[in-house]
Amino acid sequence: MELRGVDELMDLLRAGRGVRAPGDRVDLLAHSLQTAALLRRGRPADKELQIAGLTHDVGRLLRPGDGTGHTGPGAHAVRTLLGDRVAGLVRLHRTATAADGPLAEDALALRQAHESAHVPGLDAGVLDDWRTLLELVAARHARLGAVD
Repeated sequence: MELRGVDELMDLLRAGRGVRAPGDRVDLLAHSLQTAALLRRGRPADKELQIAGLTHDVGRLLRPGDGTGHTGPGAHAVRTLLGDRVAGLVRLHRTATAADGPLAEDALALRQAHESAHVPGLDAGVLDDWRTLLELVAARHARLGAVD
């Protein structure tokens, strides 16, 4: 599945409310918001990395119950809308190592945020706070994609 627009992505992320990965103490929406917030705090200038943090687990919503195989479908789903870099980071968020090429440093930052973003009750804002940034990244990708 490819996401066709920000509204469709927002709906998918909202579907994570109340859905927990096995053994997790927070639902997927809270986890995604916490991951994005940690990246915004640590790397405020890197908007694509923050958006990768927000969307890194969409594959879990597309393939419920597939705990380890969700990164590929998630990357595929966001690529058309958000671009290759965001998709690459989504693909690497569980397995990132220092040898992962040009995305290595950013993928490791995402993996660390992902691993830290499981805190019950942590106020990481609301999904609507991210709409403008999602639209910006999608619009930038659309402009760059039109040039290619």
